[in-house]
Amino acid sequence: MKKLALEEIGRQRLSAEQARQASRFPIMALLDNIRSLYNVGSVFRTADAARVEKLYLCGITGRPPRKEIDKTALGAAETVPWEYHPNAVEVLQRLKARGVAIVALEHTSESRPHWEIEFPFPCCLVIGNEVWGIQEEVLQCADAAMEIPMFGAKHSLNASVAFGIAVYEMVARYLRRHPQAT
Repeated sequence: MKKLALEEIGRQRLSAEQARQASRFPIMALLDNIRSLYNVGSVFRTADAARVEKLYLCGITGRPPRKEIDKTALGAAETVPWEYHPNAVEVLQRLKARGVAIVALEHTSESRPHWEIEFPFPCCLVIGNEVWGIQEEVLQCADAAMEIPMFGAKHSLNASVAFGIAVYEMVARYLRRHPQAT
């Protein structure tokens, strides 16, 4: 085993222009009132890595251009399609009308561990505020709720970390069903 040099890794990646034109996995994400601009930037970076179809930034969620987002996104705000909407419920209603399943990442009375969810595609992953989670009216739009089981003292992970775990679970499930999609 040999560690790859940064240049070798770079040759294996898409250019920014290629990333903007690349086909994407049928996974969207909606950020519901994310207050930390650093979390937003980190979600952009992970969404680029996972070739997420689109990010919907809703409510108080910050949006580019912002230096705090750029600091963690490292250019991904330029390669990931995104839209801002003040009202998350309206976005989710439009997505549902198009046949997109809504999956909330939230601890609920009906949530199941992320490894047990059968994700229908296309789907939209909803991530909530760092303190109060997903708004009740947004949660009511969900077709399913998943959680990341917590085995320690804390009840949740950082929003962008949770997004990374969840979205890569979704990508893995999609690729198992569609191995030619890479």
